Amino acid sequence: MFWSKIFNTKYDILVAICDKELLEKTIDKRLNIKAKKEFYGGRLIDEKIAIKIMEKATIGNLLGKKIVELAEKNGFITRENIILINGVPHAQFVKL
Repeated sequence: MFWSKIFNTKYDILVAICDKELLEKTIDKRLNIKAKKEFYGGRLIDEKIAIKIMEKATIGNLLGKKIVELAEKNGFITRENIILINGVPHAQFVKL
């Protein structure tokens, strides 16, 4: 399960998805990185819905081992696009 929030702009659909257990957790105190409810905490979704949301999105922000693996497996990102923040996988994608 994942937490997801969708932000619609004039030209883009940004989706923020994080692993369920990361919501409201501090990932890196030094860099002040936290999986904030305001950004990721829209609704709780499963893998099928996560894939559908990423298909519609033009921009994606993904945080957590499970969602990053799902995104890689389904071709939204490649391994080279994954970074680790205190051991937590993070990736972003943009569709042009």
